[in-house]
Amino acid sequence: MATDDFFRARLDQMIDMSHPLVVLARRMPWAQIEASLAPHFSRSSRPGQAVAGLDLFGPSLQLAGAAVSAAGRPRLPIRLMAALLYLKHAFDLSDEELAQRWSENVVWQYFSGQEYYTPRLPCDATQIGRFRTAIGEAGVEELLKASIDAAVQMKAIEAQEFKRVIVDTTVQEKAIAHPVDSRLLDIARRQLVQAARAIGINFKQTYDKECTTLRRKAGGYGHARQFKRLGRVVKRQRTILGILLRECGRKLTQMELPPATSKAMARLQAVMQRAQRIYQQRTKDKNKLYAMHAPEVECIGKGKARKPYEFGVKVSIAVTHSQGLVVGARSFTGNPYDGHTLNNQLEQSRTLLEDVGVMPREAVVDLGFRGVDWDNPGVEIIHRGKIKQLSAQQKQWLRRRQAVEPVIGHLKDDNGMRRCWLKGALGDALNAVLCAAGYNLRWLMRAVVRLGLGAFFALVGMLGWVLVCKRVGCTQAHQGRVMWNAHPAS
Repeated sequence: MATDDFFRARLDQMIDMSHPLVVLARRMPWAQIEASLAPHFSRSSRPGQAVAGLDLFGPSLQLAGAAVSAAGRPRLPIRLMAALLYLKHAFDLSDEELAQRWSENVVWQYFSGQEYYTPRLPCDATQIGRFRTAIGEAGVEELLKASIDAAVQMKAIEAQEFKRVIVDTTVQEKAIAHPVDSRLLDIARRQLVQAARAIGINFKQTYDKECTTLRRKAGGYGHARQFKRLGRVVKRQRTILGILLRECGRKLTQMELPPATSKAMARLQAVMQRAQRIYQQRTKDKNKLYAMHAPEVECIGKGKARKPYEFGVKVSIAVTHSQGLVVGARSFTGNPYDGHTLNNQLEQSRTLLEDVGVMPREAVVDLGFRGVDWDNPGVEIIHRGKIKQLSAQQKQWLRRRQAVEPVIGHLKDDNGMRRCWLKGALGDALNAVLCAAGYNLRWLMRAVVRLGLGAFFALVGMLGWVLVCKRVGCTQAHQGRVMWNAHPAS
C-alpha cells in the first residue's frame, strides 16, 4: 500500500488484518464516541475577577481574566484515550502497564487509530486517570453504549434479544485493608497528628512509641485468640485518640489562621470528623467507617460461606438472556435491597439501548428481587417465587437465570471488578461501567471469530493490496515504455 512517509512503517503492512481487534478498529462507532465525548473538553469561559484600580478619573473597577480559557497544550485524540480505556479493562491492566504495553503492541496501536508504528508511550499514565474523571459516569456509559451498538451493527446479536435481560447484583470491593479496630484507631491517630502539624498545632504528646507497642500487642493477642487482652489494648488506643481529638479541638479554637492555610484547615477538619467517627463507633453499630481514605465503603453480606462480609459497594449487572452481552452496570451506595435497584438498572439499560430501538420487557431475576412489580410497570419480572403463575415458556427462561453468574465472574477476574482502586463513590461508578465495556469488547472479539468476519476482512484487504500492486506495476511498465521510446536500444 502506498505511504506518504518513506521513513516509517505503516501498521496495516505489518499486522494480521483478520485479527479481531483489527476488525473491531473498523467496526466500532468511533465518530459517535468522539461526538459524545467532545463536549466534556470544550473550552470553558472564565467568570473573571473584579480588580480595583486607579486611572485619570479616579478609582475604578476592572474585570480581569474574563475570557474563554486558551490555556494548555492541544489535547490528545479522543479516539486514542477511549481506546486506551477499552484496552485497560479488556485485559485488566494498570494505567502504567497499559501505556507500556501499548508502545510495544502494533495491533493495539492500530485499534487506537494510529497509521504508523509509534515506539513510545501514547501518553503519561496519569493522563488516563484525568481523562476518565473528565468524562465522568455519562462519558463511560457512552463507551458501553458504543460496544452494544457495534454488536448490533455487526449482526453479532439480534435486536429482539434485548427484550429479555437477566439482572443480578454483586459486590465491587474497595482497595482497603481488612478493617480492624486496632489498625483503624492507630491510622486515625497518625493522620490527625500529621494534619494538625500542617497548620502549626503541636501536641504535648503524640504517643508514637506507645502506640507502636500497642499495635504489635494487638496483632499478637488477636492471633492467639486472647480477646480480653486484645480488648484492653484497643481500649487504650481509643483513649489515646480521644485525648488527641480533644486537645486538637481546644487549640484550634484559640488559633487565628491566615488565609493561606485554608486548604490545610479543610484537610484537618475532614480528618477530625472521620477520626471522631472511629473513636465513637462500636462493634454492633451501623454506618461504621471502615477506612480513613474511603469513607464511602460499606460492609455487605451476600451469604457466601467463604466470605461472609465484603467491603465495597453494591453493583447491579444486566445481561441479555440468550448471549450474555452486558447491557447495564451501575453502582449503588447505601447497600440498598436488591429489588430497589431494579428500576434504576432497567432505566440505564433503556438509555443504552435507545439507538437499538428495543427496550427490555422481561427481567429474569433471583428471589432477592421479590415484591417490586409495582415499581417497574411495563416489565414482567420472572423469578421462582411465583413459579405456579409462570407459563412453560417462562419456566424455560428461568432456567437460564444463573447464566449471569459466570459473566460476573469474568467481570471480576478478567476485567478488574474484583477490586476497585479508583477514588471515591465516583470511582466506584466509573470502574463498574468500564469493566462492563471491557467485557463487551472481549465479547465482540469472540463474535468476530465466531462469525468469520476476520477472514472476510482479511480477504477484502488482500484484494485491495492486489489492486494497488497491479496499479503500481502498470504505472511502472508505462514509464518503462516511455523511457525505451525516448532512448531505443541501438
